[in-house]
Formats: sequence, structure tokens, C-alpha cells
Amino acid sequence: MEFERFLADEQATVRLGEDLALTLRKGDILALHGDLGAGKTTLARSLIRALAGDAELEVPSPTFTLVQSYDKRVPVHHFDLYRLSSADELDELGFEDALEQGAALVEWPEKAGDRLPPSAARVELVEEGEGRTVRISASGALGERIARSFATRDFLHAAGWGEAHRSHFVGDASARSYEIVTLGDQPARVLMNSPRLVLGPPVRDGKPYAEIAHTAQSVSAFVAIDRALRDGEVTVPKIHAQDLEAGFLLIEHLGAEGFLEAGKPVAGRYAAAAELLAMMHGKTWPDRIDIEPGVVHTVPPFDRDAMMIEVELLLDWYFAAVAAKQPDDALRAGFRQVWNNLFDRVDKEEKTLMLRDFHSPNIIWRGDRTGHDRLGIIDFQDALIGPAAYDIASLAMDARVTVPVEIEASTVEAYIAARSKAGGFDAEAFTEAYAIMAAQRNSKILGIFVRLDRRDGKPDYLKHLPRIRDYLRRALAHPALAELRDFYHRHGLTEDASI
Repeated sequence: MEFERFLADEQATVRLGEDLALTLRKGDILALHGDLGAGKTTLARSLIRALAGDAELEVPSPTFTLVQSYDKRVPVHHFDLYRLSSADELDELGFEDALEQGAALVEWPEKAGDRLPPSAARVELVEEGEGRTVRISASGALGERIARSFATRDFLHAAGWGEAHRSHFVGDASARSYEIVTLGDQPARVLMNSPRLVLGPPVRDGKPYAEIAHTAQSVSAFVAIDRALRDGEVTVPKIHAQDLEAGFLLIEHLGAEGFLEAGKPVAGRYAAAAELLAMMHGKTWPDRIDIEPGVVHTVPPFDRDAMMIEVELLLDWYFAAVAAKQPDDALRAGFRQVWNNLFDRVDKEEKTLMLRDFHSPNIIWRGDRTGHDRLGIIDFQDALIGPAAYDIASLAMDARVTVPVEIEASTVEAYIAARSKAGGFDAEAFTEAYAIMAAQRNSKILGIFVRLDRRDGKPDYLKHLPRIRDYLRRALAHPALAELRDFYHRHGLTEDASI
């Protein structure tokens, strides 16, 4: 891939550094070409500062040290090879080891001879009038990431935010990522980068997993659910600019305070979130939402096929890892039968708008507000029409933080109390549905976290497995799940295991 951009001034070069910093991964190399004074060090300095999230970070030129290393979000090593007399001296600098640890910026890369791999991106800076032109040649995944980052900058420009500073905010288990963008004295905004979902191979009835599980395939789903929630008096981000086709949104930054305190659950905040859900579940929600003229989002149902393919992740990934073998046909058939019996029961229970990932990473605490406005809700594009109990199970058995039994209980009690005020609420039926949905969700998550490790190279998710197993055991304690509990016990699905 070939890219060319004109940089009118030093600030444009700084913005280029930010754009490139957001693309770097371990093993990437940017080979910086250009004459003395062309701006190579300026570009490298801005890139490193962007990775560090510190615009004032001291970034000395490595002219005399030959290499400077920075242990930041992505570890990066800044090489200046001008004084090298031979490419063999790269070994003394630990060049290959540096690439195993992080990314590399290389000034005067021609001194490396043929030691740079073909995957290295060529970044050439040439003075032109009062500014400079940058020409970039990059291939493979790095080239694709650079193209996406430049498309992001173009989207910001179209939104009137072309000169904004960009910084990494957060990524998640999907391909989505988020940035904080700032421009002058305007309030910071969040940029959502959500490329269209790449559907995998067919796994059942000619359909890929994401289609069966009703995973959102484009950013249009976020826009639609955002509109519905806002109309329903739920605090969600205002959308300032959107490109539905490209998958970019510029949205309101609801705040920086997490839902937890010192990394631990706060009972009052969980109760407040439960009361928000109670309010939501007392409303009627649309299943068809207009996005823009001619574009309508249909909210899918959390149907039997979706529930089953999710819960079967437990067999496909978690069981396969623990037992070191694939489940046979008899095990799979027995598993489906037990779960179908439970799905028959939950089918009879109340259905509503189900946000699907209603837990601490997706809730902003706004303590200076009152009522339900204290809770800002994000990351709801995968919403479905499904059992009301599901989101309470997602909240009270928070996958990302250990919720003690007593806070789980007080969260559920807060929900039941709020729903009961309106009358006609069957607390006993809800409690049974809560246990079934908690078992379904935590079974799915055990499978997903192993899949993230084994398939996607994200081992950090494995640290959550003990917590999820504990949640699963809590759910299975309900009398209505006795058959499932016995099945799981027989096949070692609730036992502690190292993976």
C-alpha cells in the first residue's frame, strides 16, 4: 500500500506521529528515510509521546546512544544507525531482541543493509516549500492498520475535527477500538472505530457463528440502539458525527470515572444499575429503529439458535482445553438436551430490550448527577430482544470483577424491589430465569475466554476463568438447574482446572 500526505507545518507532523502510533504492534518496523533536518526525529518523538500519552515526555535523539527504548503501551525502540560502520553491529544493539519485545523506529535504515525484513514500512520525509511531504509504503497487516488510521483522520477532518489530537482509549475483545480526541478548549470526545464485522466460515446450516448469535455486523446497530435508549430516558453518548459505511462515530465522552472503586464493586452503584434496568424493563421497546432515511435496524431476538450456539462455546473451547479432546457426539447431544429443557422454561418468561454486556466496563459512574443519569451506558450495539433476567445476570455476576455473594444478592434484590413496586411482577419466576441466564452466560464466557487465548492470541483473558467458574457454580445451585448441575459435574465442567 502506498500513501502520500502533505504536512503543512510541525503540528501536522505531530499529528502524523499520533496517527502512526495508533497502528503499531509488537514486531512492526518503521524505516524513517530523509535528509538531515527532514523531520525524522520530530516524527519519531511525536509518535513515542503519543504511545506514552505524555506530550511533554523527554525523547532525546539517539544519535550518540544509537538506541533509546521506551516501555510504553506498545514497547518501542528508537534506533539511529547513522554512526554504524557495518550492519553486523545491529547484533550488538540487540536489534532482533528489540523486535521480539516491541516495535522499532529506525532512522538511517540504509545502514542496516539487508537486515531489515520485507515487512518493514518505508516512511520517507521530503521538504517541500514551507512544509514537508511524507510517502509511506507498507504491506500486510501494518499497511492495513495505517490505511485505517488515515481513514480515521479523514473522518475527523470531515467532522471539523481534522486538527484534533488522538490518543488510545480502550480496545475490547472484538475488532472495535476507541480513542480520545481533543481539540482546543472543546470537551473531549470519543472516536469509535468499528469496521464492519468480518464473518467467519459457516458453522451450522450454512451460517457463520456471528450471524447465528446475532452479533452486530456494523456500527449502524450502535446508532439505532443509542437512539432508542436516549428516547427511553437512558443516558447514552450523543453522536456528533457518523460514517455508517466506514464504521466511524464521533460521540460524547460521558465521563472518566469507572463503575468500580479501587477496582472493587460498590454495592450502591450495582444497586443503582439494577434499578436502571428495572426502569427499562418496565417500558416497551421497538424492534425496528429508523437510523436515517431508508436505513432501518431490526433488533434481533435472542432466539433458541443464538442461545445454543453461545453456550456450546463451553464444549468447543473450554471442555476441549480442559479435557484435551473434542466432545464426542453423545456428549454434545446430552448437553443440547439439557439446555433445550432449560430454554423451554425461559421462553415463557418476560422479554425486553437486552443490552447483552451490561457490566462494569460498559457503565460510567457520574456521581455529580442524580437518579438514573448517574449511570452512563456504552457498548450496547449487540442488543437483542430477550429475557429480562439476562442483563441482571450480566451485572450481578460481572465478568471483569469479582462480585461477592452478598453484593450479587443485594443487586438482584434491588431489581426485584424496583419491579415489584409497579405490581404484577413474578419474583419467583424471575429468580429462576436469572439462574438459567447466569448459567448460560457464564458457560459462554468460559468458552469465549479460552477461544481468545487459543485462537486470537489474547492470553490475558485466562486470568478471569476462576471467577467465571465460581459464578457458574452459584447459578447451578438453583433447584431448577439440578439436571444441568449434575451433567456439568459428571463431565468436569465446574471443577477448577489450569489451562
